[in-house]
Amino acid sequence: MSEMMQQFRSNSYLFGGNAPYVEELYEAYLDNPGSVPDNWRAYFDALQNVPAADGTDQRDVAHAPVVESFAQRAKANAFMVKTSSADLAVARKQVHVQSLIAAYRFLGSRWADLDPLKRQERPKIPELEPSFYDFTESDMDITFSATNTYFTKAEHMTLREIVQALRETYCGSIGAEFMHITDPGEKRWWQDKLESVRSKPTFSVEQKKHILNRLTASEGLERFLHTKYVGQKRFCLEGGESFIAAMDELIQSAGEKGIQEIVIGMAHRGRLNVLVNTLGKQPKELFSEFDHTAPEDLPAGDVKYHQGFSSDVSTRGGPVHLSLAFNPSHLEIVNPVVEGSVRARMDRRGDARADQVLPILVHGDAAFAGQGVNQETLALAQTRGYTTGGTVHLIINNQIGFTTSDPRDLRSTLYCTDIVKGVESPVLHVNGDDPEAVVFAVQLALDYRMAYRKDVVLDIICFRKLGHNEQDTPSLTQPLMYKKIAAHPGTRKLYADKLAAQGLG
Repeated sequence: MSEMMQQFRSNSYLFGGNAPYVEELYEAYLDNPGSVPDNWRAYFDALQNVPAADGTDQRDVAHAPVVESFAQRAKANAFMVKTSSADLAVARKQVHVQSLIAAYRFLGSRWADLDPLKRQERPKIPELEPSFYDFTESDMDITFSATNTYFTKAEHMTLREIVQALRETYCGSIGAEFMHITDPGEKRWWQDKLESVRSKPTFSVEQKKHILNRLTASEGLERFLHTKYVGQKRFCLEGGESFIAAMDELIQSAGEKGIQEIVIGMAHRGRLNVLVNTLGKQPKELFSEFDHTAPEDLPAGDVKYHQGFSSDVSTRGGPVHLSLAFNPSHLEIVNPVVEGSVRARMDRRGDARADQVLPILVHGDAAFAGQGVNQETLALAQTRGYTTGGTVHLIINNQIGFTTSDPRDLRSTLYCTDIVKGVESPVLHVNGDDPEAVVFAVQLALDYRMAYRKDVVLDIICFRKLGHNEQDTPSLTQPLMYKKIAAHPGTRKLYADKLAAQGLG
């Protein structure tokens, strides 16, 4: 018999099933060695020669009384750490602080300053008030742990500082929705990006002037077309000029990140502006289409705001090829066409991670919530056979669908973007009257797309200065809304005045 088998046989009686019996024998041995069989006594005697863990050679004592003593002490709560009522109160308040922080991350967008027209007062959201958690004014200067935030490197902040930081981050010109995402890493990513700067971008003088330049180009084109081609349909972008600044930054940043091709899908709203100010179509070519003097060797027979276009534009990272897909009047139906085009380009390049090709889809708020093709396209976004590595969605949210502006009649969800929560895409709602916030938000959106290869939505809340088309008179159907619009000076002027006040004029 092998030595190993002999060793197994010599201690087979010690297997776990016999433990209670052996323990009982050992307790009897410790009480009276003569009360156990000779072979067990010899075995237990040998154990007494084994040094204890602390190196002492004292004999073992009976375990049962010790175990019983601990059991009785546990029943009497003798091991409970004694805490004072004051300590419990502080701990309870710290828990309430964490609940307040979570509430702003979940609900802050609902209290954000997003509407350029300010048609309604901010809603009352009890969960965002310290009093909801039984805090009083005397608590506002008490210091609490802030280790689960990114506001400061300090581990502690007063409650007043925490509330101020939360409101600046989540209730300013950017309303972020990301807490519906299940991946903790993605949520922390957004918390870090927003809280570390409190949703306030820092731009150089040159960058600010460039943003103003884009706003001026957008507004200038629309005003010229409105003056020269009175009454002709063009589905203007007036009221949503920040969209052009967003597109410019998105394309420039994409070039810096190595994107080689961008495929854009959009409907009629602002399309002519994008053709000229984003894709670089010559204004004279656009004007010839209005004048009906454009060459028609191969006429498409379609209106000017359905035409596609391709161009190569210079970016901070080198040239990028832009392709604007042709589209019909059926809103949003171009979206799967764009995604298919992007996937084909990825396959042709061998670009499995979509490092070189980017899809951009531009929507209207009413169509995004109302057209079923959006949900169908989103359902394919993360599938292996159809993924395009994440789409950047930009919504020109002019708060009116043709003639409907009351949200109670527009949709059954709070936001037009709520459909993307099903695929766990983050959403950034931005006030279109804050161009710097719009540009900052689009930078974050692209950073997220490149980091996680998922769809992301930028909801630019603006307004529509004229009618659905230039032949409509919206003041008849929306008199209150258009009274405010008539008094609005325009995003470009507001931003120009802001820069002038900073001494940059």
